[in-house]
Amino acid sequence: MPYDAVFFDVGNTLLRPEPSVGHVCARVLLEAGYDHSIEAIDALLPLVDDYYEDRYGDDDTFWTSDAGAADVWVGMYSLLCRRLEIPESEAPVLARAVYDEFGNPERWRPYADVVPAFGRLRAAGVKVGIVSNWDTRLERILIGLGLGGLVETIVCSAVEGLRKPDPRIFELACARAEVLPERSAHVGDHMYADVIGARAAGMKPVLIDRHGYAAGPIRGGVVRITTLDRLEEALS
Repeated sequence: MPYDAVFFDVGNTLLRPEPSVGHVCARVLLEAGYDHSIEAIDALLPLVDDYYEDRYGDDDTFWTSDAGAADVWVGMYSLLCRRLEIPESEAPVLARAVYDEFGNPERWRPYADVVPAFGRLRAAGVKVGIVSNWDTRLERILIGLGLGGLVETIVCSAVEGLRKPDPRIFELACARAEVLPERSAHVGDHMYADVIGARAAGMKPVLIDRHGYAAGPIRGGVVRITTLDRLEEALS
């Protein structure tokens, strides 16, 4: 293994919603008296994703604080509620309830390949770390899922006041793990945040594309994998 440390993004890289975003939204709405099918909610989730990407493209500094992150997520799920014809006055309240649900570890699950990949890296003497754009609930979620004890360091944007792709957040992670950026790799699902950011810090970027979002050729010689079962091959 030519690297002393491998750092990971979290969402769509290590964790997935449990059982799904649609299921969680449907449950929150039902408890408030609004009965909407998971299928109806799932059909609107692309609009929610577009809202996030638009906000992210305009100004990604919201990830540097809890207040900023919550504002974006409440905006996302308020849009969902409005499209489901829930009264405007109730949409932000229900959206905040959805956001709060995703602060609970039980609303997340590691992908099946995560713990084995961590184990292989650690057995090879490679340090494992986290670099994620997330709110300050991240460490509690990872500990609750049993992953906290498997990583060397957790660097969270809202805790540090830095966000990916700023190379400083990657440099901070390397410093805390006591490794050099050029002897480190970063695995994530986002070209802008993970690949560009890691490369700017002098690290080896690996794009993980679990859901086929990056179909087609990827420029710049970026290594793409669909599962962490292929991680060592990507890092060789």
